[in-house]
Amino acid sequence: MFDSVSSNPREVMVVDWPFFGEVCRALALRVVREFDPEIVLGIAKAGVIPGVVVASMLEREFASMAVTRHDAGAPPLLVAGPPGSIRGRRVLLVDETCDSGETLKLASHEVRGRQPAEVRTAVSFRTGPYRPDFFAFETDKVIVLPWDREVVRDGELVPRPGSADVR
Repeated sequence: MFDSVSSNPREVMVVDWPFFGEVCRALALRVVREFDPEIVLGIAKAGVIPGVVVASMLEREFASMAVTRHDAGAPPLLVAGPPGSIRGRRVLLVDETCDSGETLKLASHEVRGRQPAEVRTAVSFRTGPYRPDFFAFETDKVIVLPWDREVVRDGELVPRPGSADVR
């Protein structure tokens, strides 16, 4: 991720844990004003984090599905689809950021294939042209999330390799 960040002409926004928590709170409040999901479905990996926070705050069931990209710029691929338990239910599909919307479009298509009653999309950060149903924060900057800055090596938190350009 950081190689693409350092070569990207867009500015970078480094998000810390307290701010990320506030963004999740804001997202939950925006959702609850317009939609009453029965289940919150997080897109793994990173969408699971805001998804589970929103589900907890709304006191709703949580589930996940997995979408990945093998290389930067490659199209998203489904790794694990949505659970069958979403059939006939109101689903809130959550990811961490949304730029082109490719991941949300793929995930939404898979969710709709399970015949839910309704599907709405939500992201913590909207960073590009695609407009999900709900988002907490909008910017044109590249988002660096707290868990993308550090890794655990030999029992210690250390900067993620390649993240030296991110302040």
